[in-house]
Amino acid sequence: MTKYLYLEGACGISGDMTVAALLDLGGSRDKLDAVLKSLHVDGFDYHVEQKSSYSIRGCDFDVHLHHKEEHCEESYHAGHHHHDHRHLSDVYEIIDRGTMSDKAKALAKKIFFIVAEAEAKAHGCPVEEVHFHEVGAIDSIVDIVSAAVLFDDLGIDNVIVSGLSEGQGFVTCQHGQLPVPVPAVLNIAEKYGIALHQTTSQGEMVTPTGIAIAAALRTTERLPASYKILKSGIGLGKRDFGHANFLRAIILEDNADSQQMYVIETNIDDSTPEELGLTMEKLLEAGAADVHFEPCYMKKNRPAYILRVIATASLLPQLEDIIFFNTATIGLRKYPVERTCMARENITVSTVFGKISVKKCRKGDLLRFYPEYESVKEAARKAGADYRTVFETARNAAAKDADA
Repeated sequence: MTKYLYLEGACGISGDMTVAALLDLGGSRDKLDAVLKSLHVDGFDYHVEQKSSYSIRGCDFDVHLHHKEEHCEESYHAGHHHHDHRHLSDVYEIIDRGTMSDKAKALAKKIFFIVAEAEAKAHGCPVEEVHFHEVGAIDSIVDIVSAAVLFDDLGIDNVIVSGLSEGQGFVTCQHGQLPVPVPAVLNIAEKYGIALHQTTSQGEMVTPTGIAIAAALRTTERLPASYKILKSGIGLGKRDFGHANFLRAIILEDNADSQQMYVIETNIDDSTPEELGLTMEKLLEAGAADVHFEPCYMKKNRPAYILRVIATASLLPQLEDIIFFNTATIGLRKYPVERTCMARENITVSTVFGKISVKKCRKGDLLRFYPEYESVKEAARKAGADYRTVFETARNAAAKDADA
C-alpha cells in the first residue's frame, strides 16, 4: 500500500503552520533542535506549544527574534521585522552549515529557489540579485529548514496538495497596498500549477514560504479514490480570520487494490528517439508490466507516438515521474483496466547449449513455454549458434520435461 502525506490547505498555508503540523504529526523535535543549533545563526529562539484556534487544538511553532518584541507570521509583505538583506547564495551557505541529511538540505534549497524565482519575476530582476528582505530573514530560514528536516524525518515520499484556500482584499507592505494573493504567491501558483480557492476571509491566508513548501513537496494533486487515515497533525496559524486557522498534515494509505492494473498514456511529438528509448528502459526497470509506443498523428498533422504503460496502482506515482522527467510531455492520461493472465512459472531446462530459463504458462489445459530472451541470447553467443535454434531447443526441452 502506498503512503501519502496530505497537506490539506483549507485554511491556507504558511511556513510556521507547516512546521507545527509536521511536529504534531510526529516529526522529531530532538532532530530539529540539533539541526537549528548547527546552523550557527544567532538572534532567535523558538517555542513549541499546544494551543487552540476557535476551540480546535493544535501545535503552535513560534520563532522569537531577540531584537524584536513580537514575531508575526512570515509573508511577502514587510513591516513586522527588520530583516538582513541576503542573496540566495548567502542562504545556501547557512543551509550547508546544518547537520541535516543531504535530502533535507536539497529540499530546503529547493524551497528557497522557488521563492527566489517568484520574487525575481515580481520585481523584474535575475534570481541571483533577489534580496531576501523577508524570506531570507532568520525566522523564515528557520521555518524552511525546519520544514525540510521534519519532512525528511517522517520519511514519506508522496505528497498530495489538492489546492489551497486564499483570502481576499489587500495587504500593506513596503511596496504599498498589494492585492491578495500577493505577487510571489501568484507567481508560484502559476509556475507550479497549484490551485487557489478564494474565500470570503479578509487578508492573506497563503504566504510565499507556505506555497513554496507545498510546491516543493507535492507529487500529486489528487487523493486516492479510497484511503485509510493513519495519523494526522494540526499546525495553528497566527492570524485571526474569524474562524479556526490551521493546517492539517495527514498520513494516509491508499486503500485501493495494489494489484489493480492501470494504463498510462501520453502523446509525444517533441522527444527524440533516444529519449523515448531511454524512457522505456527506465519504466521497465521500475517495474512496469508493459511499455510500448504506437505511431499516431497529432494536431497540425504532426507525426508522433503514443506512449502506453501498463502497471499496478502502487507504481503509478513513480512511473509518472519517470515519464515527466525523461520526455517532453506535459500531461498524462490514466485509467484502470482488467486483465486475464495465464498462470506463470519460471523454470530452467538443460540443453546442449547449457541451462536456459523458460517461462511456463498455463490456462486450463492450455500449456505453453517461452524461453527467456536474455537467457537464449547468452547461450547462443557462447555456443556460436543462431538464436532461433537455441530458442526452439529450449522450448522443446521444456515441453518434453512436462510430458515426462
